[in-house]
Amino acid sequence: MDQKAALDAFAALAHPTRLAVFRFLVREVPNGVPALAISEALDARPSTMSGHLSVMKSAGLVSTTRNHREILYAAHLPAISALVGFLLSDCCGGQIDRCQDILALLDCEC
Repeated sequence: MDQKAALDAFAALAHPTRLAVFRFLVREVPNGVPALAISEALDARPSTMSGHLSVMKSAGLVSTTRNHREILYAAHLPAISALVGFLLSDCCGGQIDRCQDILALLDCEC
């Protein structure tokens, strides 16, 4: 991950609703969730939710799949792993092995 991609991801998560959406989608992994269900769960207007999901998809934080007529949204966990990897790339003078406790949290088998 480069600096621009990291900044895009942080900008996408810097909004309270988008952060709540991402946390909601992480709880639902590995399942995708329709936009309307996300809106209802977070008590947000569907039209507003559509914009938030678009920003998150553009930042690579959310992936989509089509299920018949619905589009399902899911947290794209590799993007978060890449983001944390970017943050830790210079950890401890480049001795990434010292960050194993943090990296172990990212080794999700969902």
